[in-house]
Amino acid sequence: MIATPDLIESLSRNMKPVRRLHPPVTRAACWLLLAAVVVGLLAVSQGIRPDIMSRIHDPSFAAGIVGAVLTGVLAAVAAFLVSLPDRSRLWLLLPAPAVVLWLSNIGYQCLGDWVSIGPDGVSIGEATRCLATLVLTSLPLSLAMLVMLRYAAPLRPTAVTCMGSLAVAAITATALSLFHSADATLMIIMFNIGTAMMFVGFGALFGRRMLQWITPRPSIRD
Repeated sequence: MIATPDLIESLSRNMKPVRRLHPPVTRAACWLLLAAVVVGLLAVSQGIRPDIMSRIHDPSFAAGIVGAVLTGVLAAVAAFLVSLPDRSRLWLLLPAPAVVLWLSNIGYQCLGDWVSIGPDGVSIGEATRCLATLVLTSLPLSLAMLVMLRYAAPLRPTAVTCMGSLAVAAITATALSLFHSADATLMIIMFNIGTAMMFVGFGALFGRRMLQWITPRPSIRD
């Protein structure tokens, strides 16, 4: 049987000091800064929709943009807060008012403007550009969120990943609204609600596996 001092020495051998994580609000701010950079680069490459100045004065459109942006910001903050074991799960309710504003605005547009694209419908080119914006916005932000939250894997993987996914979905919906002028209900449902449901659904189903896959495993040395 190994002696206690030898056991302590063997456990402490080659151990490296643990680097303390930055405060959750600081890490959320870094992710949001990355999101702003990604959206800014897309604005340079794709260009803002030509009718943005007139649309921004539409209360419904403006409320939708504000709701999506607030959802992205608050969901990101909530994701980093609940990733810590000493924080209450009530932080998951932080983005709830913004989500209500965002989704209720989409519902209002569904009732008040069922089809507004025109007789030609949505062109293949426009749909392709929308899909490209979705991928170019969501992919880097999802990967960054996954890496930044990887240490939450053993704690609350499903809740954390759902909040992170909601943040990505909201920022992606914001980019779609800024860059593409197709505002018909079908496009809103497909790219706004559909994006949110897709990311949150993936987060709920595969959040634990994704975080555990990317979380570094400590190595045991003799």
